Amino acid sequence: MLFAVSSFTMLLGSCGPRPLGWGILLWFLEDPAVPSGEVLPVYSESTIDQVWEAGIPETYRSNAVTTVKIPFSKLELIKNKKAALTQARAFAPFAQTYGETLQDGLPIREAPDNSAKRVYRLRQGELIKVLSQVEGTQAISTTGNPLPGQWYQVLTQDGSRGYCFSYRLRLFEHAGGPLQLVHEVQEAADPDIEKVLQQTWSPEFYGTMIALKKIDLEELSRQWRFAPAEEPGIAHIYVPTVDKTFSYTGIRAEGDRSWRFEGASLQMRLRSDTSLEVQFTESGSALQTLLFLALPSDVEEIIRQELARRDLLFMSIYTLGPVFRSDNYGVLSFSQEGRFSWTGYERLIPWVIPPAAQGSGTLAMGLFLAPDLQHRYDGAFSLYLDGQLRDADQRIHFLYTLESQGFRIEYVPPSNLDGVTVTRRASSPMVIYFAKAES
Repeated sequence: MLFAVSSFTMLLGSCGPRPLGWGILLWFLEDPAVPSGEVLPVYSESTIDQVWEAGIPETYRSNAVTTVKIPFSKLELIKNKKAALTQARAFAPFAQTYGETLQDGLPIREAPDNSAKRVYRLRQGELIKVLSQVEGTQAISTTGNPLPGQWYQVLTQDGSRGYCFSYRLRLFEHAGGPLQLVHEVQEAADPDIEKVLQQTWSPEFYGTMIALKKIDLEELSRQWRFAPAEEPGIAHIYVPTVDKTFSYTGIRAEGDRSWRFEGASLQMRLRSDTSLEVQFTESGSALQTLLFLALPSDVEEIIRQELARRDLLFMSIYTLGPVFRSDNYGVLSFSQEGRFSWTGYERLIPWVIPPAAQGSGTLAMGLFLAPDLQHRYDGAFSLYLDGQLRDADQRIHFLYTLESQGFRIEYVPPSNLDGVTVTRRASSPMVIYFAKAES
């Protein structure tokens, strides 16, 4: 800013017509190359052409021309010299800050609020001038999560003013002269980064459960992932231990199949075509490393196949019954929709069935057997009893074995589960035989 004031003083000291006021240059000049933020003397105006005629500081003159025409919208006229200098100092932090839009249709609004009226619609790659940072309402994504960024008052090249949220802007500094925008997300130039950005990256444990054929639908349906380009300039890590959004200005190659996200503490490396290592740091923490995989099928297809597999297992129980009777533990019946009804189970209260249970609920075929149990049992299932909260601690789990005239179930304590795998029998197994009820 001292440089701008010095240039302005040199103009005042030169001979020439008396200025009608002083103007703060809001948008850089290409020829002559004058950066925004400079204070210029204004000598005349043309309401027909909508331009000011302003003086060029000697520092920026390249020939004998001493004045330049500037559109009304790109220079703010202030009659008082002292007020112009004061306002220029306030403008200094953003005097040379511009933004490139990363998404077609990004709105400029009449107030710093996502619900405010739109006054301008930006095109992808369009250049805007940042005038100031302002307080505004928190911008929210379509999923309901707060978006990273700030509200800025901005100016477009055609003179429109308003407020824009920085979530989809690439901010940069420019000191005047011709501007060549560099799109730093190298999708076209680097086939590997193009592959990475277009791929769906799932956490490593998804690959493990698929390889072992032990699909945890609750975990899979959360669609944990790493999205390197969830939105233009936005990466998102969403796994059980991390839910973090990164705002970046570009992706720069750093060695063979390795990249750094500029403006963020995030980097990634392709270990293979289907394996991606992601590293990042958080304030005051050590470098964290996560591994993600490109799955052979998309998550929705894997879920569909797992649901079909579970339906077949359930139907093997349903078609054997669907009503079963135990001399000591009542009647257990199933519906085709996966519901059950259980009466006469009082002897199992409270160590197996909670007192608040209503004797009905839903059966889920979501458990798997450890290798040393697979030769003794046909499978395992969980009962969700109506009247109970549906969490892992209040599900009731059973091993089962199908027989020609009924089936046996064996209670599994929660401590005998490792995730969705039954690891061992109870130390004192409770086995119940249900005979197929006569029709």
